[in-house]
Amino acid sequence: MEHRTSFKQLLILLICSTFAPSLSSRRSQPYQGRWKYLKRNLGISAMHIALLPTEKIIAFDWTNGASNISLPQCPSIVPECTAHSVEFDPLTRKVRPLTILSDTWCSSGALSPDGVLVQTGGFVLGDRVVRYLKPCQGCDWKEDRNGLLKPRWYATNQVLPDGRAIVVGGLSQFSYEFIPRRGAEDFAVRQLPFLKETMTSLSENNNLYPFVHLGPDGNLFIFANDRAILLDYIKNKVLRKYPVFPGGFSHNYPSTGSSVLLPLKLSGQSRSVKAEVLICGGTDPSAFQKAMAKTRHFVPASKFCGRLAFTDQTPEWKIEEMPMRRIMGDMILLPTGDVLIVNGAARGAAGWDNARSPVTSPVMYKVNAGDGEERFEVLAGSEIPRLYHSSAHLLSDGRVLVGGSNPNSRYNFSTLFPTELSLEAFYPPYLTSGKPRPKITAIEPEMKLVYNSKISVHFQLGSTQEAGNNINLTMVAPSFTTHSLSMHQRVLALPFTGIHQVTPGNLIVEGETPVNAALAPPGYYILFVVNDGIPSRGKWVHIE
Repeated sequence: MEHRTSFKQLLILLICSTFAPSLSSRRSQPYQGRWKYLKRNLGISAMHIALLPTEKIIAFDWTNGASNISLPQCPSIVPECTAHSVEFDPLTRKVRPLTILSDTWCSSGALSPDGVLVQTGGFVLGDRVVRYLKPCQGCDWKEDRNGLLKPRWYATNQVLPDGRAIVVGGLSQFSYEFIPRRGAEDFAVRQLPFLKETMTSLSENNNLYPFVHLGPDGNLFIFANDRAILLDYIKNKVLRKYPVFPGGFSHNYPSTGSSVLLPLKLSGQSRSVKAEVLICGGTDPSAFQKAMAKTRHFVPASKFCGRLAFTDQTPEWKIEEMPMRRIMGDMILLPTGDVLIVNGAARGAAGWDNARSPVTSPVMYKVNAGDGEERFEVLAGSEIPRLYHSSAHLLSDGRVLVGGSNPNSRYNFSTLFPTELSLEAFYPPYLTSGKPRPKITAIEPEMKLVYNSKISVHFQLGSTQEAGNNINLTMVAPSFTTHSLSMHQRVLALPFTGIHQVTPGNLIVEGETPVNAALAPPGYYILFVVNDGIPSRGKWVHIE
């Protein structure tokens, strides 16, 4: 079903032009990168996205009303007989409908160490469900109706060093729990008063989808609204409290900013690793209420990013200014270590029809830019607004998959911002520069890695090309992405002892794997060789 008219596109572009570069300015300015449709009609709106080690994308939304793709077999409890989850193959562009019976609206998830997508919580009858999807041919969802101890709606997951996932927060849930449950202690819900303390007075719950990152010491950095703690989740003890994020903005749902753990630079046998978080966007704590009011006032979003080295002895927020305001942006770690900020709006808040002024131009945040160098770079824009319920995910070939956007309570193709069923691929500048990419030809001893061991990565350059002065070996953990939050997203810059040439154009990087599971929780990663800022296609590896 094609759902936009040319008039609708023109109207949206006029609205966008107030806050984002117009199409005419894009043509006259050397913005880098490019966009390409992968699928114009996925059948569903990609509210949630995960990448499996099979290279298949799993996308799903919520089970309210009919989607645009039918189920081959119709369970009696699915009255519309339409799918709300699909498997998408980026190579063949084929779509396979999947069957989810419980409501996954605003849920959470992560890949287990064996590559199974484990998906938790949701709305009403789905809020205690744990769902499993194996990475195998023809597999479908399996559901455990009582998989969670507490109802979890708008919770956050993070994979832990022992392979379990911690599930943190959710609507009116100031606690955390673990899946799978491996012992008697896992059948107890752990209280986390910090989640209640960080609510503002404007709403019962306005710090949902807390930002959760696993630190290099095995403890959790948890951020809600404008404050953060370091949590020993085993002892249920707060180890540190961090300075308040300055500026007076809120950064968690519905004042939705985004967060990443910046690449961890590993060095040999050292277990002492600096860890930094980057949090961008958000809005005034009153924005949600003002957007919902009869007067429909859409408050301008924040245009600031905060960077905190939370492993420092005296950490302080370093504030930087983005080129444009943004709320509901997705922050995607690239194999180069830089951050792509994409999707979102410049005014309003998260929620149905609560935002205006779509920001259609992504921004590159250059993590290692030096003093005096420009940190942010505006890139080529899409013509499709991606607002509430949009998502993004890095693919193993280095592209970024972008989909979703449904700021409507059901599928609706006639509103100002209609339900969006398309998938696009964004090609970052490293794929449009014209420079040849390195090619990984072998990994020794094999693609099954162990901690604290040697690894040799064979790669090719062009016959007349030489290795640059800046070679990097990076491992990227695939994330679970929804609501501007990429759970378990992680990039590791591996140490290496040398690079040597075997034959012209054929080289070997002698590297070292992470020393422990606190740095790299067990499971699947995508390994890249980066030569002077140009990454190879990634190769899947597994570490345990």
